[in-house]
Amino acid sequence: MVNCLNFLSLRRILAAVFALGLLGLMGCATQPERPALRLTGDPIIDGNAHRAAAPVQDHVLWDYRIAASALHAGQPEEAKLHLDTALPLIGGILANDADAKKARSLFSAESTKTFIGEPYERVMAYYYRGLLYWRDSQPDNARACYRSAQLIDSDAETAEYKCDYVLLDYLDGFVSAKLSADGSDAFARAQANAKQLKLPAYDPKANVLIFAEYGTGPRKYGGGEYGEQLKFFVKNSTAHAATLSVNGQTVSLPAYDDLNFQATTRGGRVMDYILGGKAVFKRTTNTVGDVALVGAFIAANNGSRDGDRAALALGAIGLIGKIASAATTPRADIRMWDNLPQRLSFAALRLAPGDYPAILEFQDAAGKTLRGLTQTITLHVDPADRDTVIFLSELKR
Repeated sequence: MVNCLNFLSLRRILAAVFALGLLGLMGCATQPERPALRLTGDPIIDGNAHRAAAPVQDHVLWDYRIAASALHAGQPEEAKLHLDTALPLIGGILANDADAKKARSLFSAESTKTFIGEPYERVMAYYYRGLLYWRDSQPDNARACYRSAQLIDSDAETAEYKCDYVLLDYLDGFVSAKLSADGSDAFARAQANAKQLKLPAYDPKANVLIFAEYGTGPRKYGGGEYGEQLKFFVKNSTAHAATLSVNGQTVSLPAYDDLNFQATTRGGRVMDYILGGKAVFKRTTNTVGDVALVGAFIAANNGSRDGDRAALALGAIGLIGKIASAATTPRADIRMWDNLPQRLSFAALRLAPGDYPAILEFQDAAGKTLRGLTQTITLHVDPADRDTVIFLSELKR
């Protein structure tokens, strides 16, 4: 009878401790409710509304998304506003940011850190800001953006994939050529990365600069037992190339860079090893908890006072292990800049100032025109004393 009472007491104690542990975990997971948003269908208005309601660690993510939407909508000033807010935050933040340190701890998710994006996302922030600087007749600042972007790509795990964007070096050299400097080294690096795709020689007198993009960029998801592995879903987009017909000439816009390729060829991140360690800790503490709890109930049925003491000790160890396992969050951060393209292109040509009707067409892998994607546009060429930057996107809707 005494042993039965001890066993019942043990069960009550273990149940109480377990309940307290669950309450603690639930308290940690509680998030404040956010007001419902009234969406308009306008990606810029809605994006700004989302940004205003988002936690501060998501602001850069929304700045990225809104900037791309603004470029697609032909609103460069809005794009500049958000890129200029985001760019100062994405350099060196992981080394010192308190949120990043918290994310590296066992019991905090990586998604609690301030979002700055994977390297391909940060590269695109600089790439877009560079074309906007060039549009504002600041090619030297544009060149600084391309160099910063290439530097971001310099820490790939495999040397083969370091600094392997074509357009970043090509545009770096093009700016130098237009500023009467030597851009040959940058051109040579770009051509090496382009491999069999022959790059056009620089024309310093070209006054119309076409930045084109097409296809849909990479998507993130979590893999592994606990979602601790950052993985990418990449689908080869239908549009493989583009052409622009204007003023009696057809301008080729081949795919010089591929963001799907860039996202999937960098190798592991430092955070991947941290999350891997978290996953091991979660799995180990969960197993220890299971073993200890089983041992506790076996000891409780032993029928002795020593068995009861052992049962209490093992039960406490088991519950601590289970609670620690439940509190460990190894899940990878899959927040993503979700309105990026897959392919990037560029062309330069000469046109006199004025307005020009033009047709933008996209081609599939066999070179066949994708009729449903054709855009009829008007190019406005600025006065002859400045370059005209034209941004073209299949993602424009």
